[in-house]
Amino acid sequence: MTQTLPPPATSAVDQAHRLSLDPLAMPERLLLGPGPSNAHPDVLAAMARPPVGHLDHTFLRLMGEVQELLRYAWQTDNRLTIPVSATGSAAWETCIANTVERGDTFLVAINGYFGHRMADMASRYGANVVIIKKPMGQAFSLEELEAALVEHQPRLLGLIHAETSAGVLQPMEGVGEACRRHGTLLLLDTVTSLGGVPLFLDRWGVDMSYSCSQKCLSCPPGLGPVTIGPRAEERLKSRTGKVPNWYLDITLLSQYWGSDRVYHHTAPVNMNYGLREALRLLAEEGLDAAWQRHRRNAELLWEGLQSLGLKLAVDERLRLPTLTTVYIPEGVDGKAFARSLLDEEGVEIGCGLGDFAGKVWRIGLMGQNSAAENVERLIDLLRQRLPGAA
Repeated sequence: MTQTLPPPATSAVDQAHRLSLDPLAMPERLLLGPGPSNAHPDVLAAMARPPVGHLDHTFLRLMGEVQELLRYAWQTDNRLTIPVSATGSAAWETCIANTVERGDTFLVAINGYFGHRMADMASRYGANVVIIKKPMGQAFSLEELEAALVEHQPRLLGLIHAETSAGVLQPMEGVGEACRRHGTLLLLDTVTSLGGVPLFLDRWGVDMSYSCSQKCLSCPPGLGPVTIGPRAEERLKSRTGKVPNWYLDITLLSQYWGSDRVYHHTAPVNMNYGLREALRLLAEEGLDAAWQRHRRNAELLWEGLQSLGLKLAVDERLRLPTLTTVYIPEGVDGKAFARSLLDEEGVEIGCGLGDFAGKVWRIGLMGQNSAAENVERLIDLLRQRLPGAA
């Protein structure tokens, strides 16, 4: 007997009809928060192309182009450089799932919200997690990191290159060499730095890194780039057991992204169209030019904020050009102010996380959003709307 399904609720039908009549039901925003950033129009156009099969030879060729462009963006020759078919957090977990075994000592350097996430993630894979901490707004010195390596002799060191919660850019000079001296793998979070600030993974001796598609690459969220170097590959080969996460097992993923293209999962074809175009645009601009643009517009933002009498949360030598933290003026409800800016002006800025919650705003200038006109618009709005702004 055929079962007749009940009709959808009237409210659901009305909602679907309304949306079908209004293709712009979602508002346009200028996204100047911690991410995502606005997607580049050429990226959106690429994503609107008709999909092909995920094993179509034309898509396989595009996959190879994505890998080469990612290597360029990270300045690495790592063979295992792929976009994981999930968001940046899955890329992060890919690195940990493949190289951590139960009982491994994992040293995590925490100077913000996302360091805590790394420690939590590693603990779920059975690592013996050891933490060193700095207050939010500060970075680790090479001497502090090496002292911790000497004391704990960890299998891995996890470091946040661009701490999105604090707006801090971690200096990397000498860190990779120190890790090699102590037989430690170096895992670097580049979620808010890939494409926006100088990155030299091979020169720095970084063994693994991960990022996302939606920040400095100006692509929508949905893919998580991962790169795994030769030392981390050797660690993977010497595991005593299987990688405990099937979907994120790089030994399986590498076959799909390798020369033989063994089926693993159905890749998000159109997301890869978009990522390929985003990376092509980055290569067309050139890494040096992109890095300089992000720095130039960040300095314009810093100058503008200080001209309003606002105090920046991080010393200039450690400031992250892609994400600025600024203290909320006394007497201002930071969350309510950010909401009114979004609802009334269509401009998004972020609020604080962790120890900075309720204390700072987070202002992102990432990818195509890193532009002088966006800085000028935001500073003008703050001047108009903040009580007592200079």
